[in-house]
Amino acid sequence: MVGRPVRCGVTRTVTPGEAAFIGWLRCAGGELGSAASDPAPDGAAVQETAGTRASSAAAVPEATGARAPGAAVAEVTTGRPPVMADVAKLAGVSHQTVSRVLNDHPNVRPQTRDRVLAVIRQLAYRPNAAARTLVTRRTRTLGVICIDSTLYGPASMLYGIEQAARHSYFVAIASLPALNRRSVLGAIDRFLGQAVEGIIVIAPQTTAVSALGHVPSQVPLVAVGCGTHASLASVAIDNAAGAALATRHLLGLGHTTVHHLAGPKSWLDARERIEGWRAELRAAGAPEAAMLTGDWSAASGYRIGHELAGMPEVTAVFCANDHMALGLLRALSEQGRRVPKDISVTGFDDIPESAYFLPPLTTVRQDFGELGRRALDRLLCRIADPQHATHTEGSGPWVPIAPELVVRASTARPGG
Repeated sequence: MVGRPVRCGVTRTVTPGEAAFIGWLRCAGGELGSAASDPAPDGAAVQETAGTRASSAAAVPEATGARAPGAAVAEVTTGRPPVMADVAKLAGVSHQTVSRVLNDHPNVRPQTRDRVLAVIRQLAYRPNAAARTLVTRRTRTLGVICIDSTLYGPASMLYGIEQAARHSYFVAIASLPALNRRSVLGAIDRFLGQAVEGIIVIAPQTTAVSALGHVPSQVPLVAVGCGTHASLASVAIDNAAGAALATRHLLGLGHTTVHHLAGPKSWLDARERIEGWRAELRAAGAPEAAMLTGDWSAASGYRIGHELAGMPEVTAVFCANDHMALGLLRALSEQGRRVPKDISVTGFDDIPESAYFLPPLTTVRQDFGELGRRALDRLLCRIADPQHATHTEGSGPWVPIAPELVVRASTARPGG
């Protein structure tokens, strides 16, 4: 049986190691007790605290007279960080009430809530996350694996995921130089060792999708940016539909065909944009024009742009991203091919600068905020049930997000 500490006349100096251990016990004790307790009604909590204080006063006499608040603060913050019991004592409530205030529970009177919050600010109290994790077995942390790149698509996917999770989860990020089997599986293993609750992988390359096929199905994991054909729990932009929108727009202006400046074939987004471009040409009965491949950079668009400028039959070009379109516009201008009078140009992404190109670029906008929200929803379903069916929309294991065509001044009728 654990009894109340007894004061005696013998004193000694506490070593730093003992002090640290005692401080940890106090922090953990306060947090463990609050996390494990079943909160009582607010009024009962105040009565319980009053009774406890009366019992303590009877067992251990204290000097009579009210103490200044500053003295109480000095007492609880000397030699250790404040714990929940300190907040409860100074606010005159139970630790269950403090816990309810911290968790924004509705069953707390406004004046009590204000008093507790004032004490929390006064003491600079912070909850003991480690102790809470021990009790709840939840870390409130998600892991995100992505490629180490400044490319707009992957970077925007990461931002969308962080924004979706910021009110309810911490996000830990593993940025990898290459998305191969060894690096991806190694990052997943490290995250699982850190007890993350779920993992989102930004997997735009074929090597990443192949690696994820080796992850056990019970691991709560969702992939994004992996296209619409991967047999994974995933969320994706409908790249083929976006490419079809851009191609249809150009054909609708009267161009007999549309040339394509594609992205790298190892990227799933690039592959699906090629599919959408080809499918729309076939549907319109238009001849399939030449396809040239870049590497997503403006430099590659510039290099290929000089090649296209020398082809008089070219009147319309669909670029697989806005950066390659930027390089293309520069090359066409240098070669005296006017946009859109001589050649119409469309991009894909709608980067923030695309509206300020010369001329402003017609492009396809992706909703990365919606991508992040849906990815988080899918992951929470996997966390609740790792075997959960992940295709509540559509016929496959993916949730397609429709893109939007944004028409600006870089496209016009032939000769217009």
